Amino acid sequence: MDFRELTYVLSIAKHQNITKAAESLYVSQPTLSKFLISLEDDLGLKLFRRLGHKYLLTYAGERYVDKAQQILRLKNDLDTELADIIKRDVGVVNAAFSPMRCSYMLPYVLPAFQAVWPHVKVNIFEGHATENDRKLLDGQIDVAFYSKPNDLNPLLEYETLWDEEMYICTCENHPIGRFSKPNPSSRYPRLDPALLKNELLIQMMPEQRTRQITDDYFRDHGLQFENIMYTSNLPAIMELVSLGYGVAFIFESHLRHRVVTRPIVSYSFGEPKTTSAFVAAYRKGSYISAYVRDIIEIAKRYFNEE
Repeated sequence: MDFRELTYVLSIAKHQNITKAAESLYVSQPTLSKFLISLEDDLGLKLFRRLGHKYLLTYAGERYVDKAQQILRLKNDLDTELADIIKRDVGVVNAAFSPMRCSYMLPYVLPAFQAVWPHVKVNIFEGHATENDRKLLDGQIDVAFYSKPNDLNPLLEYETLWDEEMYICTCENHPIGRFSKPNPSSRYPRLDPALLKNELLIQMMPEQRTRQITDDYFRDHGLQFENIMYTSNLPAIMELVSLGYGVAFIFESHLRHRVVTRPIVSYSFGEPKTTSAFVAAYRKGSYISAYVRDIIEIAKRYFNEE
């Protein structure tokens, strides 16, 4: 199997440009062009349609790319497993977190992991949940840590590390607090989200898991809001809420690990509580090395020790 051939085609498909693909592969542009012409001649099929300098996949090209990605993922699994067999204390872990999770999980997880696996390199990727899913499926990362989606990807496996509640958050002494009611099933009193219709809601972007969960909740309960501001920056959202600039929906772990200028007051959505499983996600059927397994266990221990 010529894995270089697969890598070359995938790079052209990714960049849609021979020159950029050649630069990323550290080969000359004429070399890559001759390779593609030769490959398409051998196959008797065109993998790309040329539109000026742009290379777009044909149907045959789409099928080629799909299978090439699967083959390279299998090769990566095999390489990892063989390296694990040869020398179990040397390797690489590619792990992804959301930026906010990185800020408080990494100082716990990485030192604990390095104490057990001093010769294993850890590469950290930061991105929103949808982006991390793509990296998992492309084989760029081994494991991603995030809140479990409602719509599960059948190509991924989800291992629950912790169940956490989402809260409605306001500044201290916000007048809406007078409408809250006792809620024995939660640490905080209940506040009906419908009462937020006249408030400024600070929402995250559609690709972020918190936004997806709240959108599902609003749809299921027939709630619509007009006064909404959007941002992907969770620390900024928390600071704005603490200063009385709007209300937001925030997971409890974020609240415990972020210092803001003024106190934030939390309310439960009610019964049943609005919760989400925090999970470790990885490709279904992929080989999980001993050190990837350990970084998952350390992350699980982090939440259980809080």
